[in-house]
Amino acid sequence: ESAIVKERELSLELARIRDEVAFSVAHWEQLQQEKGQLERRFEAELQGLRAQQQRELGALEKRLKAQHAAEAKSLKAQQRGELEELRFRQQEQVCEMNENHEATLMEMETAHNNTLATLTGQHVDCFGDSSWIKLCLLVFTNVICCCQDALAPYKHIEEDLKSLKEVLEMKNQQIHQQDLKISELEKIAEKNVYLEERLQVLQQQNEDLKERIDKNVAVQLSEENANLQVHVEKESNEKKRLSRTNEELLWRLQTGELSPRMSPSSSPIHRPSSGPGSPARPHSYHQ
Repeated sequence: ESAIVKERELSLELARIRDEVAFSVAHWEQLQQEKGQLERRFEAELQGLRAQQQRELGALEKRLKAQHAAEAKSLKAQQRGELEELRFRQQEQVCEMNENHEATLMEMETAHNNTLATLTGQHVDCFGDSSWIKLCLLVFTNVICCCQDALAPYKHIEEDLKSLKEVLEMKNQQIHQQDLKISELEKIAEKNVYLEERLQVLQQQNEDLKERIDKNVAVQLSEENANLQVHVEKESNEKKRLSRTNEELLWRLQTGELSPRMSPSSSPIHRPSSGPGSPARPHSYHQ
């Protein structure tokens, strides 16, 4: 009866070991499935983020290029129109000054001829007279008046030059503002380049992280497989030991040698047969 109880205990132990092995195998398969699901989900999320970043960067680059082109075109057109207007105004002023200068010269020449004719006539009529000094003063006065009349149109030149200087300063200020805008656009372009480089770094970090995760999972699975193999070997050795013990107990039951004083080393199963008359060893019994 004790042998039967022992045999039942051994059977229960073997069943428990089989259950543990089956549980370990099922757990390992579940870990493999979870690993595959995590890898697929991580890859899908990574691809989605990459696509989204590419779309956003492409849209931002197109928008900035269009904005820069529109602003540059508008500024060039505005500057071209203002330069044409300044050139036209300057041409008008030059033409007006030339006309005034020619008219003044004509007036001075006419006045000079008239004065010369008057002086000649007065000199003939009044030669040697005491009124010669008065005549000279009159001529000098007429010449001064003619000079003042001739220089009168040129008095506004200083004001025109001042106005032109102010316009040029305003244009320089606008050009400076345009340079600032261009510098800002260049900074935005440099920022886009930095963002692209940062995106590449993040993608490389994601690749490295994925590779590290794969290595860690592989190492963990390798360790679990090694532990599982060790456990299976232990269970196999234990099963072999229990099988040998079961065979020994069966042999004792068959031979009637169940004395507790008999050690396994002194049992006939460990002694060589002494001859043809010795009892034959029974076949192995596997539960």
